[in-house]
Amino acid sequence: MDTQHRPKSKSMDDTSHAIDFVTLGMFIIDDIEYLPPTPPVKDILGGAGTYSALGARLFSPPPLSSSVGWIIDKGSDFPPALEELVSTWQTSALIRSTPERLTTRGWNGYDEHQNRAFRYLTPKKRLTAEDLTVPLLSARSFHLICSPNRCRELVLEIKARRSGLSTPDGGNLPKPIFIWEPVPDLCTPDELLNCTNTLPQIDIISPNHAELAGFMGDSGLDPDTGEISTKAVERACEQLLGSMPLQSFAIVVRAGEKGCFLARNGGRKRHSTKAPHPKSTGGGNSHSHRTAKKPSALLHGGLRPDTDMEALFAGLLQDPEGTIAREEIEVDPGVERWIPAYHGDASRVVDPTGGGNTFLGGLAVALARGKSLEEAAAWGSVAASFAIEQVGVPVLGREEGGRGRETWNGVVVEERFEEFKTRLAFS
Repeated sequence: MDTQHRPKSKSMDDTSHAIDFVTLGMFIIDDIEYLPPTPPVKDILGGAGTYSALGARLFSPPPLSSSVGWIIDKGSDFPPALEELVSTWQTSALIRSTPERLTTRGWNGYDEHQNRAFRYLTPKKRLTAEDLTVPLLSARSFHLICSPNRCRELVLEIKARRSGLSTPDGGNLPKPIFIWEPVPDLCTPDELLNCTNTLPQIDIISPNHAELAGFMGDSGLDPDTGEISTKAVERACEQLLGSMPLQSFAIVVRAGEKGCFLARNGGRKRHSTKAPHPKSTGGGNSHSHRTAKKPSALLHGGLRPDTDMEALFAGLLQDPEGTIAREEIEVDPGVERWIPAYHGDASRVVDPTGGGNTFLGGLAVALARGKSLEEAAAWGSVAASFAIEQVGVPVLGREEGGRGRETWNGVVVEERFEEFKTRLAFS
């Protein structure tokens, strides 16, 4: 249900399905150059917005596909083949025609270690909260890829614009989930303070291993092997969490072939339960829940061995029904866990471009649908596995005969996820 630009309103009834995921990442058409003898490729669907939308879309077969929102600014040079490809995904893409400009294009180059270089070939068009229509603004989760200061601005702008919206039945919109992907150029020690100032505003920060190390002034690599250091990742996460012990954000570090590392501080969750009021008659007449008076002797005298503490504090603890509210405290142990990459065999990785963005789309839409952080990371790992099996995006198809389920690269996403979940011993 890809749509053209339309005016904003105060209702979120403009779409047939609630939006679970929106990305403010850009749509980019990529040219990719590899080391010889691999030939270059051009006009490839790309950009952080495209790949994160792909990650959410992989777990959203129609009609759920309409719960994936993203923005495409279509310049005068937009290839018709790409527009047709996007339409087959049946998402809630907001396609805006901008014939006065060229579509944002980028050049990607890789060295012998698969390190990526990138530069823009045409002027970029950055997205803001003002670009979001009401359905997109009402999303359950948002993917932001930007600097720390820009992230804070976007979160505050989105929250401010959402404050005037309501659900179709007139209720308040649920609290959105913000997933922040820092831009590599500003993952430096000089930006660490800005990073920590941003953390209270978001739910997930997800740098890759090099970006996290950059904040800490480190390389993130094992000095002996030159490989990604899992110890360095864990140490940096511990330092970042330790700097903000009272905040509830989580860190999800994308670490290439090592998989991803999840880290979140523990804490206490309070749950209110009801206990019968000690003075309630339980009768069923209009006086059965009458609030008992506080004994005046207890208000002005000392405590005695037979003091009824519930009666003493009844005025403070009672709710309007005359029952006493108690609090049960659930201890959250926090999370520290590695989730492996789905493809353990490096030969299955054809092009890593967009793998991290696709991971975050899968992670975000899982969290929006109520999954735990660990299961959401598994969604992300499976999503990323489809993105890196070829140059560009995976091929959407359908099973022949039988149930006719949706496939990507000939594989049913649900089956790959169930296999991965078994491998991880998830319930």
